[in-house]
Amino acid sequence: MTKPQDTQKSGIFASVLDQPYLLLVLAPLFWGGNVVAAKLVVGEIDPFLLLACRCVLATAFIMPFAWRHLRGDWAVVRRAWPVLMIFGIVGYALFNAFLYLGLKTTTAVNSAIEQASLPMLILGANFIVFRVRARLIQIIGVILAIAGVILTATHGDPARLLTMDINIGDGFVILACLAYTAYTLALRFRPQVHMMSFMAVSFAGAAICAVLMLALLGGGLGQVALLADASPRVWAVIAYVAVFPSMFSQVAYARGVELVGANRAAPSHNLIPVFGTLGSVIILGESLQPYHFLAAGIIISGIVLAEWAARARA
Repeated sequence: MTKPQDTQKSGIFASVLDQPYLLLVLAPLFWGGNVVAAKLVVGEIDPFLLLACRCVLATAFIMPFAWRHLRGDWAVVRRAWPVLMIFGIVGYALFNAFLYLGLKTTTAVNSAIEQASLPMLILGANFIVFRVRARLIQIIGVILAIAGVILTATHGDPARLLTMDINIGDGFVILACLAYTAYTLALRFRPQVHMMSFMAVSFAGAAICAVLMLALLGGGLGQVALLADASPRVWAVIAYVAVFPSMFSQVAYARGVELVGANRAAPSHNLIPVFGTLGSVIILGESLQPYHFLAAGIIISGIVLAEWAARARA
């Protein structure tokens, strides 16, 4: 659980923070934009350098806003900082590292559709790991979502699985989804601190991990010097991923959950692949193939079945 978000009831910012459904649209919009932004600079910046820039800048950006909450939560933070940092390492650093690596060799459309399976992967993992009871129709939904991912990863030809002929980029995106699934399942154990305290410490963990990955896997810390010759587009993407999907989406979603509850807010995650796909087509000029529509339909069917089963149980 998070402590309530403090807001002041004046000004445009406060007005936006009182509009739950606007917030629950903005959050997936920015998250979906993460895929488009990263794909936009493939070949211009190393994925590990982009990740390090994102995590370090996001940490620096959030600290002034989180400082007073950190002081209030200091007793818990001092005791649980390793756990809080691990959340950032898995949910932010590893997720985005796999995602950015995947985008080097797969399309942003593929990535967006594969991420659409996240709700079903989380449902399935809850059933396997925590024995959370699931109805048969929910299990069918999970199977459908996985089938949709397989169809996307094999570019419409599941027989390629028999020869392990899968685009490595799609494989990395699937690993990203598994990392975020693990992060989501672990959230039930996270220490009870204010959302801003949680973000600040977990972002710091992600930043440390990202810098280490850059040093060990991304050509060394000397890569940072290349930013001096980076194009305006690269700098714009760095600024976007460091601020909007990192902080604004997190705050918007947390506030939306606070206003309408987790059950009503959760379906907004299904908008992430929608915005990611639209951005890929409109901004990147990627084309949609028949297997994209088929895979999306299969995944959406799984989500609808699971949602219907959950509402029927309630």
